[in-house]
Amino acid sequence: MFDLVILKPRLCLLCDQGITQRVSWKNLLMKEQEVSICAECFGKLDPISGELCQICSRVLSAEFRRDTLCLDCHRWEQDPDWKGFLTENQSLFHYNDFMKESIAKFKYRGDYAIAVAFSTFIKDALEKLEFDSVAVIPLSEERLLERGFNQAEALVVTAGQTCIQPLTRIHSEKQSKKSRRDRLNLPQVFQITEPQMIAGKKILLIDDIYTTGSTLRHAAKALKLAGATEIRSLTLAR
Repeated sequence: MFDLVILKPRLCLLCDQGITQRVSWKNLLMKEQEVSICAECFGKLDPISGELCQICSRVLSAEFRRDTLCLDCHRWEQDPDWKGFLTENQSLFHYNDFMKESIAKFKYRGDYAIAVAFSTFIKDALEKLEFDSVAVIPLSEERLLERGFNQAEALVVTAGQTCIQPLTRIHSEKQSKKSRRDRLNLPQVFQITEPQMIAGKKILLIDDIYTTGSTLRHAAKALKLAGATEIRSLTLAR
């Protein structure tokens, strides 16, 4: 019996341009995952690779490193108030112009389909990490009402992973409006609401972007002090 091939037009979830995908009887019956990003958009993604900081996944350079750490993480680890709270962060893509625009559509224009576009990448990363529970960086009630959904939670849900919500967040000015110095000197904005969820567990934190690491470290510190044994994180970009 011959293998019937159908040309099935779909739209790229990042640019809305058409995708022509070859679909055969075999993958129709097996329900293989459909392509959701066109070749042009895929080519604009810049996966992080090379020699990386052991904590934050930054590509190491000769002038911006201290042994196996980048200079930023070295400074965090030299501070007794922050040492050891965030064991490791893994980021998948460089925050280039294309990723910046994609995440802006996702966060500020409410395009939930962006999470679906990256779900395969998140799912693959989750399968390689060890954790007991996944938690997301929460939004304040005001920010959640403004955006309509938590982008970090969307990344987890569309990847087929359940998450716990042991943290709440105090409303504050948008991180994108803060200077680097302001982000590094933020007061604690997270509170633990469900300590029994995390006691004695290895927690994987999910967020969309790793910038200075301040947000993730504040969340990691709150979780660790509430009884979690280890905090790692995964972000889409940095």
